[in-house]
Amino acid sequence: MHLHRYEKWWLTFGTGALVVFLVVIGIGAFHQGDQPPSSVKTINYEQVDKIAPFNEPGLKKVAGKEWEYELVVVASAFYYAPVEAEILVGSRVKIIATTKDVVHGFEVAGTNINMMLEPGYISEYVTTLNKTGEFLVLCNEYCGTGHHTMKSMIKLVGDE
Repeated sequence: MHLHRYEKWWLTFGTGALVVFLVVIGIGAFHQGDQPPSSVKTINYEQVDKIAPFNEPGLKKVAGKEWEYELVVVASAFYYAPVEAEILVGSRVKIIATTKDVVHGFEVAGTNINMMLEPGYISEYVTTLNKTGEFLVLCNEYCGTGHHTMKSMIKLVGDE
């Protein structure tokens, strides 16, 4: 088989570009420490109502942590518990959430808070909430016929 001179150049260029691409990806993935999450927290989704902190969902003030509040959320068939949470603006909040039945979404409209809640797993998100107002919490994963009714509210209030 005879290859033309230009075909050899393009094959050499293409192979070289592929090798450079794989080296760059390898350095980015391993040398810089980009790894998939390894500390996955699990829970028995059939016993969520009996396991702390999910046995008492709601907002709790926390002392001695890097965050000021913990918002514990339990999602179930077309319902979030708690239905409403009122948080002081500028607070650092850790949201801890799970679901009792099927996959649900947890998106706080107007913010970058977006989690997928899966049965048997605990999702966590730490953020600082800096803007006053009412923020709607929506399920952004289709979870059944009542999916459109699944909502909650986070109210951020100023100093009083």
